[in-house]
Amino acid sequence: MPALDEPLKKTVGGPTAKVLADHLDLRTAGDLLHHYPRRYAERGELTRLADLPLDEHVTVVARVEDARLHTFNQGRGTRLEVTLTDGSGRLQLVFFGRASRHHQRELLPGRRGMFSGKVGVFNHRRQLAHPAYQLMDGEGDAETARAWAEEIIPIYPACAKMESWKISQAVSTLLDTLEATGWEGVTDPLPERLRAGRDLAPLPEAFRRVHRPANRADVDRARQRLKWDEAFVLQTALARRRHAETRLPAVARVPRPDGLLAAFDARLPFTLTDGQLRVSAEILGDLATEHPMHRLLQGEVGSGKTLVALRAMLAVVDAGGQAALLAPTEVLAQQHHRSITEMLGDLAEGGRLGAAEHATRVVLLTGSMGAAARRSALLDLATGEAGVVVGTHALIEDKVGFHDLGLVVVDEQHRFGVEQRDALRAKGKQPPHLLVMTATPIPRTVAMTVFGDLETSVLDQLPAGRSPIASHVVPAGDKPHFLARAWERIREEAEAGHQAYVVCPRIGDEAEEPAGKGARAAAGEEPGGDGGDGGHDGDDGAGAGADRRPPLAVVEVAERLASGPLAGLRVEVLHGRLHPDEKDEVMRRFAAGEVDVLVATTVIEVGVNVPNATVMVIMDADRFGVSQLHQLRGRVGRGSAPGLCLLVTEMPEGSPARARLGSVAATLDGFELSRIDLEQRREGDVLGQAQSGVRSSLRMLAVIEDEEVIAEARDEASALVAADPELEHHPELRTALDALLDAERERYLDKG
Repeated sequence: MPALDEPLKKTVGGPTAKVLADHLDLRTAGDLLHHYPRRYAERGELTRLADLPLDEHVTVVARVEDARLHTFNQGRGTRLEVTLTDGSGRLQLVFFGRASRHHQRELLPGRRGMFSGKVGVFNHRRQLAHPAYQLMDGEGDAETARAWAEEIIPIYPACAKMESWKISQAVSTLLDTLEATGWEGVTDPLPERLRAGRDLAPLPEAFRRVHRPANRADVDRARQRLKWDEAFVLQTALARRRHAETRLPAVARVPRPDGLLAAFDARLPFTLTDGQLRVSAEILGDLATEHPMHRLLQGEVGSGKTLVALRAMLAVVDAGGQAALLAPTEVLAQQHHRSITEMLGDLAEGGRLGAAEHATRVVLLTGSMGAAARRSALLDLATGEAGVVVGTHALIEDKVGFHDLGLVVVDEQHRFGVEQRDALRAKGKQPPHLLVMTATPIPRTVAMTVFGDLETSVLDQLPAGRSPIASHVVPAGDKPHFLARAWERIREEAEAGHQAYVVCPRIGDEAEEPAGKGARAAAGEEPGGDGGDGGHDGDDGAGAGADRRPPLAVVEVAERLASGPLAGLRVEVLHGRLHPDEKDEVMRRFAAGEVDVLVATTVIEVGVNVPNATVMVIMDADRFGVSQLHQLRGRVGRGSAPGLCLLVTEMPEGSPARARLGSVAATLDGFELSRIDLEQRREGDVLGQAQSGVRSSLRMLAVIEDEEVIAEARDEASALVAADPELEHHPELRTALDALLDAERERYLDKG
């Protein structure tokens, strides 16, 4: 058995091993070695007693001035109080318990030493409780003093049952055991050529340096090596998935020169952007090959991803196949169906009187459809009459069958689990081509890490005629008159013939706690006489804390606006609890200009396209994530008139929540915002903890900071897999893949 697979009880003892397993999920030697320190503490710079900061870890060099042992509880308890001086001030040390007498024998008046601990206050005197210390016998020990003061102490992710210092002891015991056996059985996953070319430390040396560093340089060298381990092993797994995809059979889908796609292009009233042409060429090139396309299409809000995806679907229909567009919500599915049929016109009337030549049929399939409409859609799919189907998860059901499914387009892929995507792909006679779309821009390194088994296309150019969007934070708590001005702006836009969205975090009904004063104040009413809203919870404004009012609700805010600052305007609501027909009717009337103000939840976050809407007011904006705010903002500025997005918050200036909103207001660059979002949230398990159900395999690698490592590891892994797909000449790497990518995670990658 390889050394890293050894159960921990063989090296650190049964009781310690049980706590590590039960509370930290550390079961083998490899688990413990990969449980890296989360930070390193230094005993501190040598600090003058007169300058000691409270609540900080410091190291002082001082002389013992006085030491007195006190007893209490009728002599059963002891407390040693020691007074230090360094000429600039005094500091008290305190020790309790049996060890007090031992410390009293060592800490004699006149002796000098280094004392390290956290500065506290007791009886108005600064003190260190149970400090670590080292005595110095002569004035010539200054070098020893400095070396001890600069020692680096690893601080581990710990739990109540296993403190950091106990984990450190267990790691030290394990390292001693491995050293004694010469690290027998520990294999190095990085090929020697790769290690030598980048001057990376051997694996045993990296483990020693990360857990027992002599200095910061040791930590840096260890981290660089261990980051490469994680990046290279993961990228090898993804490279093997890409390689396997190229070996699967698929039907090449080449559009006819004078077919449906050509007819559609000829009717477009605008010119495709250079970005749309480039990405379309990449996709059509993939569709023409005899192995499945596996591509991620990402881009800015409003960059025309749906148009590019439609051209791909028409190419497949041209070639005799069918295309399915999977959307996460009924509102979005209906919106896609409506916009596709409008763009195609009589090209979507296949099989009907008056249809254009080469026309196909576009059908909608959702869970709430009536039985007759559902039967008709299913029949059109099974016979091949419908070339394009747009639907929700209802497409995945067993009863849904296709005549010849050639392309699956998944919109807003982060809303779907891998099993759902896989179930739809399985409906093809041969593996269909796959196009995954997301309007949430993803930094390059995240795309290489999370979606590393997909080729990536990026649309970063907005179509001509799109208007700029001005964004502002509205501090309703500090300056309520700013919010009053926001409602005036909506009224001005409505009088100019435009429309507006007001987004709230909550629906609101009798079963929920009412939004109360918050909703009234938000809608422009004066707060009641009891002092207005409660306090804010936390630093970031997320969630509703005990002292913070509930999130504002669509139903209440709409009522207050309609009877208050927006009286006379046509105000309607849209949220997920409305009947699907109601939702569709509300969106139809809003798109037709029959509604001035739509008060909605995030159901309008993606896919909704109403060019006449120019204002977006987001209530309680601090309760939304950065990417979500960017998505919502993208619903305005889609026509020729400028867009305005107002981020309303009651969080105080200087809070992280206000800073986050300021970041959103400061830039329209979704890729920059995605980096900010990731840096603030931390990447967590970039393989998707919720989707894979296992612990993160990335402990050292930071997908934003380590862009260069990830990019180089991808290139190295791709070259290695191309030369040795089964890793026959790299058994150590195969072992690492088995260890870090367990069966469940492999299945996750399989289904990407």
